[in-house]
Amino acid sequence: MRETFTEGAWLVVVMLPLLVGAFVAVHRAHARIGERLGLGRIPEPPHRERSVVIVPVSSLSRLTSQALSAAASLGDEVRAVPVCRPGPEDRAQLHAPERAWAAWDPGVPLVRLTCERRTLCRPIAVYVREVAAAEPATRVTVLIPETEPERLWLGPRAERGGRLLRNQRGAVVAHAVRKETDAVICRLRFRLT
Repeated sequence: MRETFTEGAWLVVVMLPLLVGAFVAVHRAHARIGERLGLGRIPEPPHRERSVVIVPVSSLSRLTSQALSAAASLGDEVRAVPVCRPGPEDRAQLHAPERAWAAWDPGVPLVRLTCERRTLCRPIAVYVREVAAAEPATRVTVLIPETEPERLWLGPRAERGGRLLRNQRGAVVAHAVRKETDAVICRLRFRLT
């Protein structure tokens, strides 16, 4: 009997209670989540709230057009938000986004944010927090447009790297906004075909 215990029966004696404890902990966590979601109860009826959709943009493209169309379907007010870095080398391009936007005239205001560093996430998260604070009865949604190459890794030369190397900026922006605000995050994937 002692040989059987030292050869592997101890594994059952130790692992079985650990597994049962883990299953009980998972069940309790699911029960807490279900309670917070109100599962099994009739929820309050849906109601309409005023909403602002913020769309981070970097340039004029089909992706920008698709994102603004989707944003117009989601909310009452849409704002396009580019992040620009002011500096002596960028003086010539300081007002280029506004000029291109005015020439295109999509019917959506352009709210330019500036940041001394080449970062996109922090200025957008701060702007979303400011909008939410200024308009507390308004639902704020951030619609992040992203490209999705046809193939995971190997694509045409222009897309070599495909999905594994692209779309990281959208995930980083979503994480920064989620970390600092209660805004709804939507990620719009535009498939490159």
